[in-house]
Amino acid sequence: MENLDLACAKLGQELAELKDNGKPVKENVFTAALGVLDEQGPYACFLYLKAREGKVGEQITKSATELLHKILCDKTNAEEPLQFLQGVAMNLDRLLFARDLLRQALIYARYHAKARSEARE
Repeated sequence: MENLDLACAKLGQELAELKDNGKPVKENVFTAALGVLDEQGPYACFLYLKAREGKVGEQITKSATELLHKILCDKTNAEEPLQFLQGVAMNLDRLLFARDLLRQALIYARYHAKARSEARE
């Protein structure tokens, strides 16, 4: 049995350590992604990250998709994260579970990024 909160915390820490042009990802990237996730859902969140955050958004999406793929034991072979989520969306319970896991990971990422920026000051 896997501790899902710990898995989300590890992903959040990994996401907060990503670099954007050699600089750490800012807290507002995660805050904006959380806003889209809460208002529009996981698919829209991944679209937002891909469209607005460039390479960092793609890295966030890839890491989050890998975690969801592992936890949901998804048998699809969808390499594209958006195709993966379309498959997950076929079952409402799995979609809501994926949304909750993604939300928790992004919250942890935001806290890690905030702690890092406050430690510098």
